[in-house]
Amino acid sequence: MQAPILIVEDEVKIAALLQDYCHQAGYETHLIHNGRTAQEWLKHNQAQLILLDLMLPEVDGITLCKTVRQNSETPIIMVTAKVEEIDRLIGLELGADDYICKPFSPREVMARIKTILRRTQKTSDQNVNTSDDDIFLDEGSYTVNYQQLSLSLTSIEFKILQSLMNHSGKILSRDQLMTHGYSDQRIVSDRTIDSHIKKLRQKLVNFELEEELIQSVYGVGYRYQGIRK
Repeated sequence: MQAPILIVEDEVKIAALLQDYCHQAGYETHLIHNGRTAQEWLKHNQAQLILLDLMLPEVDGITLCKTVRQNSETPIIMVTAKVEEIDRLIGLELGADDYICKPFSPREVMARIKTILRRTQKTSDQNVNTSDDDIFLDEGSYTVNYQQLSLSLTSIEFKILQSLMNHSGKILSRDQLMTHGYSDQRIVSDRTIDSHIKKLRQKLVNFELEEELIQSVYGVGYRYQGIRK
């Protein structure tokens, strides 16, 4: 299961708003309103990204950011209502990946999150072969392999299938598949992802499996199920 986006924000309405934006984009979240509580949570849990308010009770955002950076490269987006603090944030070189200013728009927040996660996902996925014991993806040749049969995939088809297999059994939204599949940040529609999935399925038919490896989840996205034992 993929780690959640951690939202550390003491203003309840803003925190709920950020959580709604993330959920609409298909991301899991964990919400904390207190800096010290977040500090303790991070000792025992991982986040794929942290939305971190600057002004927090007990432990402020700057201190928490420094603490996280002591032993983690988890992406951090600082959230502040004080425009005059921006130069200070940059000057301190806290290690935050980005910042957004209140008030913010949903589009701005999600654009920042997607850009950072796209960059980190690209780094972590480079040169990694993926396997579910039956189906094997070869990064070097952009092929999917089963028994003695090897199928060639396009770059986008490979990345989409790799993302689904890396999250086997979990539903990925079209938006998440766009993020994983298009590292150059181009804008594509839901229909583009559907078209790639359709072509993938047409190729996977050559494995002559009884079940469909990629399942559609109506109104949500797609899920890789693998071969039933």
